[in-house]
Amino acid sequence: MNKIKNFIKNSFQYFYYFYGYLRYKIFISFSLSFTKGVLDGFGLAMFIPLLKMTNTSSDTANVNAGTGGGLGNLSFLPQFFESIGITLNIFNVLIIIIVFFSLKGIIAFIEGYTQIIYQQLFIRKIRISNIDLLNSYQFNEFVKSDAGKIQNTFSGEVERVNLAYKSYFKAIEYSVLVLVYVILAFSANAEFAILVAVGGVLSNFSFTWLFNKTKKLSKTYTKSAHGFQNLLIQQVATYKYLKATGLNRIFGKKLKRNISEIEDLQRNIGIVDSSLRALREPVTIFIVAIAILIEVTYFNSDIGLIILSLLFLYRALTFLMAMQEHWNRFLSVSGSLENMTNFTQELKRNVEHNGAINFSAFRDSIKLKELYFNYEATEILPNINLEIKKNETIAIVGESGSGKTTLMNVLAGLLLPTSGKMLVDGVDIMNLDIYTYRHRIGYISQEANMFNDTVYNNVTFWAEKNNENKIKFDIAIKKAAIYDFVYGLPNKEDEFIGNNGINISGGQKQRLSIARELYKEVDFLFMDEATSALDGETEKAIKSNIDKLKGQYTIIIIAHRLSTIKNADRIILLKDGKIDSIGSFQHLLETSKDFERMIDLQGL
Repeated sequence: MNKIKNFIKNSFQYFYYFYGYLRYKIFISFSLSFTKGVLDGFGLAMFIPLLKMTNTSSDTANVNAGTGGGLGNLSFLPQFFESIGITLNIFNVLIIIIVFFSLKGIIAFIEGYTQIIYQQLFIRKIRISNIDLLNSYQFNEFVKSDAGKIQNTFSGEVERVNLAYKSYFKAIEYSVLVLVYVILAFSANAEFAILVAVGGVLSNFSFTWLFNKTKKLSKTYTKSAHGFQNLLIQQVATYKYLKATGLNRIFGKKLKRNISEIEDLQRNIGIVDSSLRALREPVTIFIVAIAILIEVTYFNSDIGLIILSLLFLYRALTFLMAMQEHWNRFLSVSGSLENMTNFTQELKRNVEHNGAINFSAFRDSIKLKELYFNYEATEILPNINLEIKKNETIAIVGESGSGKTTLMNVLAGLLLPTSGKMLVDGVDIMNLDIYTYRHRIGYISQEANMFNDTVYNNVTFWAEKNNENKIKFDIAIKKAAIYDFVYGLPNKEDEFIGNNGINISGGQKQRLSIARELYKEVDFLFMDEATSALDGETEKAIKSNIDKLKGQYTIIIIAHRLSTIKNADRIILLKDGKIDSIGSFQHLLETSKDFERMIDLQGL
């Protein structure tokens, strides 16, 4: 039973993908397509009685209800109208045809409108679900991920998935119409319909190699697009270095080669798509011509039924070719669909753990008890025992690779313990709502991340500009000692600072990043090498600002420059992921040979 289920799921993987987002709405679309085809077929069928009436040269000639006007198995149509008292003369038949096609038009409008609504709903669900999943993506998995793949999946790939949706449902819509017209054709003239159907199936098989080629090209295109986005991100991130060293042109050539590769793939996909469109009508006419020749020569069929069946089958073949065209178009972007599926599954597999207990404010202490953290098979922090009191200033020092940043990320809730416990005010971090905990954290890194917006929006994170928030903004920039700079700018707090703060200095960016964290009304300030990239004077000024904040916040500092942590309440010296020594600056200087050596190396 499971094998059958797996076979069905694999055979209809794309259907299941769309069904996962749209559910019953898919069947509404199918029903509308089916109804549209039936109405169109009935409208066409009524032309046969009309033609027979015109041949009698009488405007009021009736159609013989018993024979159904030469409609074969579709004779129930004129019989139905006769049974409800409608005389089938030319005028009435024309009215019936108009009604059928008017109803078809109404259904076509409803179908088109619902397709737009469902398409918007589908893309919206993809975007929102992936944004939510990315926000809950484990940090240790994110740092290993391909930035180009993430950006391309969220931008270009979404548009290609959108095209996949449209092409898939057009192909399905046309498949339904093919089915309807084939049924109607069989009802009119089964022999003729069989001949054309066989020709249609054979023509479909002949295009299989084109479909396979398109699918293969699509996967390669998606991979190349990821690579291009990755290179583009790297060029923007390292623009200054590339420009200063003259390597920007070499890197530009690499980008250009990638563009050429993408263009070649697009061109090949276009050739296959154009081939299908070019072959569509000639193949259809060839199949119909052969079928008519066989039917007239060997079966001596009624030409009226052949014409009616031909009308249905020509429509069926036309929609079959259109279905093939849209299916090929779908396959040309199916690589993006598979990529989106894999990307979403990867995000779901690595959703971070989150507890249920709300964290409103820090009141007492953080305790680490026999805490271990492993990165895959590598042990980074072995058996850490530590207690940090509220409003303490703690500095973490040690050689590169000693585990400083990992310990800070564990304390910040970015990384969860592999084993052991981290208790925040007595509550295990695994039971806390991690997002409410992080909301109380101010995190300041060496990069001092800035957004391409105004000073005000960078500090307040796009808070509404009202009187209350303006007062909070002023307090934050005063605490960060950047008040005079901000109000000395031409547009004051509304001054744009450029991409990643390119229009201001490193020290000013760092102070604005501190102001942003203070604006949030946080309990913790985490500073990861926050001053290591600054000149001595700017570093001294920011150190003075941090010292003024001592006792107001629980401050955790990682610093290579030991001069910046002299006033810390306690200093933790890490060695190979373990706490080697802990105490005040003077205590470590007197008791730790490693700390003394670090002090000597920095000339303190």
